[in-house]
Order: sequence, then C-alpha cells, then structure tokens
Amino acid sequence: MASPYAGGVQPPSPAAAVQQQQQQQNHSLAFRVMRLSRPSLQPDLAALLRFDPRDVFLPEDALTGCDPSAAAKFLDGLLHPADSATAVPGDFTFRDRFLLRDPADALALPGLLVLPQSFGAIYLGETFCSYISINNSSSFEARDVVIKAEIQTERQRILLLDTSKSPVESIRSGGRYDFIVEHDVKELGAHTLVCTALYNDGDGERKYLPQFFKFSVSNPLSVKTKDITYLEACIENHTKSNLYMDQVDFEPAQQWSATRLEADEHPSAVKSTIGDLCKQPILIRAGGGIYNYLYQLRSSSDEAGQTKSEGSSILGKFQITWRMNLGEPGRLQTQNIHSTPTASKDVDLRAVKVPPIIYVERAFLVNLCLTNQTDKTVGPFEVFLAPSMSGEDRAVLVNGPQKLILPLVEAFESIKFDLSMVATQLGVQKISRITMYAVQEKKYYEPLPDIEHFELLK
Repeated sequence: MASPYAGGVQPPSPAAAVQQQQQQQNHSLAFRVMRLSRPSLQPDLAALLRFDPRDVFLPEDALTGCDPSAAAKFLDGLLHPADSATAVPGDFTFRDRFLLRDPADALALPGLLVLPQSFGAIYLGETFCSYISINNSSSFEARDVVIKAEIQTERQRILLLDTSKSPVESIRSGGRYDFIVEHDVKELGAHTLVCTALYNDGDGERKYLPQFFKFSVSNPLSVKTKDITYLEACIENHTKSNLYMDQVDFEPAQQWSATRLEADEHPSAVKSTIGDLCKQPILIRAGGGIYNYLYQLRSSSDEAGQTKSEGSSILGKFQITWRMNLGEPGRLQTQNIHSTPTASKDVDLRAVKVPPIIYVERAFLVNLCLTNQTDKTVGPFEVFLAPSMSGEDRAVLVNGPQKLILPLVEAFESIKFDLSMVATQLGVQKISRITMYAVQEKKYYEPLPDIEHFELLK
C-alpha cells in the first residue's frame, strides 16, 4: 500500500519552492514519490456500544443450569417473536444494531483497512520502501531517459537505481514510468532521496531534471545499561506503534562471556522443539513502553586474574530485531557498550575460594590472591582482620597469628595464599574487613568486600 508523498516531508522555503516550480515548468518530466507502507486496522467505534443480550435478559446461571437450551430458546423468542400477540411490548428491531451477533464483533474490527494519509515517521533499522513515478505532462514524447535514484546522508551516498546502461526508450505524452526502490536505514538524522532524469525532449534538446525529497530518521529505541557484575539493558519504545521483539541478543566482546538471566517458567509449561520455534515475541507498548533484559558477565581471565585484553572497557553490543503491528520488520545494532570507568588499583586483593559449608569452632581456609598491577616490584605486605566499625563481636575470627606477612611481588605477578579462620556463631554469617597494609609505603588499602551467604553448621 502507498501513502501519497510529493516533494519533501520538510516543506521548502518560499524561494526554493519558486525555483523548483520554474525548473519543473521548463521540463516535460516530473517525479512523484509515494512511500510504500502497510495499512492499519480501522476499529468500529460503534462496536464499543454493543452488548450480548444474554448479559441483560438472562440470569447469571441460565446457560450453566440443567437446561441451557431452554434459556437460549427463551431469549430467541424474546428478541424475534413469531406472534405479535405474545411478544413482549417494545420494538426490538431498532435495538438489534446494538447486539453482538458474533463473539468476534467484540474486538471492534470490522475488517476494514485504512491507508496511511501522511508520509509518517521513519525509524532507524527499518526498510524504507518507495514507489516512484516519472510522468510526462507535456504534449511531446521524451526519449532515451536515463533515471537515477539515490539516498544522501551526512556520511555517504547510496545508489538505489541507475538505468544508464539500459535507458528507458521513450515516455509518451501523458505516460509514465514507475519503479520501486528500497533502502535499509542505518543512520540517524536528515536523509535526501535524490531523483534525476537525463532525457531528450520534443525539440531534441538534452535536458537534466533533478528533484529532491527530504525526510528525517529517528531512533526507535533507547538502550540504557548498568554494569557491575551484571549488565541490565532497559529498552524503551519511542515509536507510536507496538513493537514485538523477535531477538534481543547481547554479543560480548572477546574478553567477556555473557549469559542472559530469565525468570523461571511455570511448571506447567511444556518445553519442546515446537515451543521453542513458536516462542511468543516480547511486546513493548507504543509511546514509552519499557522492557528490561539482564545478562551475567564473566571476564575471560587466566589464573593470575589478568584479562585477555588489558585496558579495554568494551563490553559488547546488542543485536535487536522486531516487528510492528502488521509484521513490518526492523533491525538495529547498537554501538559498543563500555563499562563504567573505575579507578585503577596498584594492588588487587580478591577471594578465590571459600568453603561452602563451615563448621562452628573448626578452622577453615580462605584462599586469597594478591595481584601486582604495576610495572614495578611492590611489598612486603601484612594481611589482617581490621576491627569492626560498630564494635560488635565478630562471628568469624582469624585462627592463629593475627597478621600474615607476604613477600615482595614482582611486576604484573600474582601470589596465592591461605588465611586460616574460625567461626564462633551459627547461621548465615559474613567475613568482613580483611585488610592489607604495605610495610615500606606505610599505606593501608581498602578492605576486601564482605564475603557472605555461607552456612555455619554445628
């Protein structure tokens, strides 16, 4: 289906309009452009006032009682009496227009389709499809017509049609030549559809006709992300149409791996190959609808904790495909998503392994790793449990010497060590305030983040 479009979406200035009109008066040919777009469903507003007569004239349990057919016969006789003498007073023929004759009528869709009455908005990721007609409004025949159509953006020019190698032989007086062009929209901002024709007019003069049609491309979605241990993507619909998301895939960078986290399915849901193929798309409603996606990111690191791509903050990018109400496809690839910049540490202390089950008053080992992230030798260090800020008694204490001495650590090297600890209380506890002190520099480092969610057994 086509929506009328002659000229540009953005109206030209008065001077440009006069100049364009003078140019067209000197030419036998002229371009007309229509955007090919699908129609929309036209709801029947009168259907909103219709009702099912069973809801009005019958009690609630009439159709679920012992004899539902009797209730149906009574209702049919009431609305369509055979004998006027036994009919209920009142004329029901005029009121029939408010009755639902079919359950599908409640959808208020009479089956009519409405063609777009304007050029409409074009969004990034869509396929722009245009029906172009070049017509001869003069009394002479135009011969050897070379037609070109191209899209111009701020960055590039894309050729859509070129008949230089096989020109149109002739366009008779009152005739036209039609063609369709398509373009996958991959840039935001102003676009110009440039249509040109090179032809011989009735006097044999070679003439050149350029015409320009401008439109703007908007962003259909906004993707906002948060990354700590997890990456949360908030996708918001900026269009005036519902979007049905077929695919929202996160492609991690080389130094990352990603797993999408989804809510558990209902136990009654049956998993099958057919169910996976016929998976329902995710609906994001028009005008600001939002849907969140959550991904767990893991760095591809070696045993020393060094990432494969040092200094890179790129996490990856999203591949998004969707469809609109009548199946119009769209696709979008985001730019690279960067992690939130964090202050670099000269020395990094992290917990590598903690026993999943810990027994009260029994010693256990916490495996720690110290990494030198500088190009010089650092150390020695002291590792200890700093006093609690609140002054409360600790549930987990150091077993043995209260300070563990670590040797020098070479540039970009790591050392692993064990800290012996003991638990004094039952329940779910946490190990907190494991602190490191640089002896030569006389510098305290930030305590290790709390290690929690483990079980203490008797």
